[in-house]
Amino acid sequence: MRARVDRQCKLRIFTWHIHGSYLFYLSQGDYEIYIPVKEQRTEGYYGRGSTFPFGDNVHEVPANEVRNMSFDLILYQTDENYLVDQYEILSDTQRALPRIYLEHDPPWDHPTNARHPVTDPKVLLVHVTHFNALMWDNYGLKTRVIEHGVLVPELPAQEKTERGIVVINNLPTRGRLLGLDIFEQVRERIPLDLVGMGAEKYGIGEVLHPDLPAFTSKYRFFFNPIRYTSLGLAVCESMMLGLPVVGLATTEMAVTIKNGYSGYVHTDIDFLISKMEYLLSHPAEAEEMGRNARQEALRRFNIKRFAEEWTSLFNEVVNAHN
Repeated sequence: MRARVDRQCKLRIFTWHIHGSYLFYLSQGDYEIYIPVKEQRTEGYYGRGSTFPFGDNVHEVPANEVRNMSFDLILYQTDENYLVDQYEILSDTQRALPRIYLEHDPPWDHPTNARHPVTDPKVLLVHVTHFNALMWDNYGLKTRVIEHGVLVPELPAQEKTERGIVVINNLPTRGRLLGLDIFEQVRERIPLDLVGMGAEKYGIGEVLHPDLPAFTSKYRFFFNPIRYTSLGLAVCESMMLGLPVVGLATTEMAVTIKNGYSGYVHTDIDFLISKMEYLLSHPAEAEEMGRNARQEALRRFNIKRFAEEWTSLFNEVVNAHN
C-alpha cells in the first residue's frame, strides 16, 4: 500500500498558457503554477502576459530551462501539449510524473465517435463539462469532470442599455460552428453588440478580460449563438453578473439555462428572437431572470468550489503516484 505524502510546501504544477481566463481561474487554487515562455510568444508559450492579474503563484520558466526544474505534476491542455510539446521541453523524469490531461472541448472530428488522444491509463482525463465527457470516446479510461468556476467583481447597480451582448473571439472567421450565421440573422431584428478579437467590423472589437465585467453588466441580456462547443466562460461570467442568457439548447447549455427562469434556450431561432424581444420590452422580468441567473451561477460556478476541487484532485493524483 502506498503511503500518503505529507507535504510542507505547495504542489508545483507545470502547464502551458492555453486559455488565459481559465488559467487565471485555475490559479486561484492553493498550489504553484509554472508556465513556459518563449521569446516568440507562440501558442502555449506566452508566459504570464499583461492581460490577466495573475498572482504570485504563477511563475514563468524559459522553455529551454523547463527540463531542469522540479515539479510534482504535469497538466496537459491540448493535443499539441500531449503529443509534441512534452517531448520537446520535458525531461524523461518529468514525463514520468503524475499527469492530467484537461480537455476543454467536445470532439471536433465526429460528435460521438471521435477517440480521445489520451489512451494511457496513467494519465487522468478531466473534462470541463459533463457533455464533453459524454461525447468523447475515452477508451473506458477513468475520467473526472470539474465544472467551471468564475470570479467577477462586485459592481454597483446601473441602468441597462436596451441591447444584447455577444462575447466571442474571432467570430467572423469561425463560421457556422460558433454561429456567425445565427448572429447575423438575429442582429437584423435584435440590437446586438459583438465583443471579441476580430469583431471590429461589427463596431466594438476586443475588450480585455479585466474590463469585460463592467462592460457586459450594462446590457439587458447575453446571447450565445454557438452551435457546438464547450460551455463558454463568458456565459458563466455573464450569469454571475446577473444577466439572463439566451442561447441554443445544445451542448452543456441545455442544462445550464432554465427557460423563463434564468433566460431562454431553444433550437428554434425564431423562438429565441421572440424571447429577446420580450426581455427588451419587459425590463423588470429581465432583471428578475438576471438575479436568478446569478444565484444559479453562485451555486454552480463558485470559484471557491472550483479551486478546492482542483487543489484536492492535484493532491489526490500526486499522492496516488508516490
